[in-house]
Amino acid sequence: MTVGGVGSDGGAASAGRSPDTRALMVSVWASAGFAVLSLVWGLALGSQMIVFDGLYSFASVVLSLLAVVALRTARSGADERYPWGRQVWEPLTIVVKAAALGGLCIYALVAALAEILHGGREVAAGWALLYAFIATAGGAAVSLYLRRRARQGSDLVRAEAAEWIGDTLLSVGVLVGFGVALVLEATGRVDLARYVDPTMVVLISAVFLWVPARLLVQSFREILTMAPVPALYEQVRTSVVDVERDHGFAESFLRTSKVGGRLDVEVDFVVDETSAVQTAEQLDRVRDDLWRRLQPLGYDVSMSVTFTADRRWAL
Repeated sequence: MTVGGVGSDGGAASAGRSPDTRALMVSVWASAGFAVLSLVWGLALGSQMIVFDGLYSFASVVLSLLAVVALRTARSGADERYPWGRQVWEPLTIVVKAAALGGLCIYALVAALAEILHGGREVAAGWALLYAFIATAGGAAVSLYLRRRARQGSDLVRAEAAEWIGDTLLSVGVLVGFGVALVLEATGRVDLARYVDPTMVVLISAVFLWVPARLLVQSFREILTMAPVPALYEQVRTSVVDVERDHGFAESFLRTSKVGGRLDVEVDFVVDETSAVQTAEQLDRVRDDLWRRLQPLGYDVSMSVTFTADRRWAL
């Protein structure tokens, strides 16, 4: 089972991040390989669990290709039609991906419950166990690769890595399940072994629903331009407060959100007679100071900084 931005001057950054695209293509090819292997192996053994694995992998191939297109679109920069850039394509694609995978999990869950009610399914546990071992080893290898790429990659790469990691953990569960089926067959309890395959589909599909559910929540937050996760918000807020203190402003007001790889930051500083900056040149140096403090966060920062002597314009 598998699973350039806008600066403060409004100009477009460089389009395309080839390491992210390469990482997504690795996921595409790995998903394609698992899809073929799972469907052939599952149909040959009559295993609903392995067939579900193959269908999930096939869906991942299509959705990962969609992610590659979305990534290239998001990195193409701003223009007259998209004055703020196209980064919203990233969370939109993740929503589509999560909804499709969630729907597949629900379908598999319902089908497996029906299978249990009809007496289960007999599966050659030995061959199924071999498949589960291959799937676990292969999934672990791809997960480690994508996890390394995700540390400095886009949200699409991080979503891809999360799916593979979750799937690998569930593959371990499948491995244990088919091991139990093999023991039951060896001890003459074939009647119970018949229920192992559909029961695993129920458990795996139900547990795996948390991955698309989590991705949906995160992506909708970005599409709705809600505040970023608390950890990121606090990092931005700390930078603003440091600038406020260093330059002697009376107050500061922050509005920020994250959309794909773009971090939108709007700051209003309240200036009074004690502030260390008064001229336009000094105010530009404040902007530059804040800009440099935000760069280590690793996002394409779209920043708007204003100054006022009347705090009501900042509220």
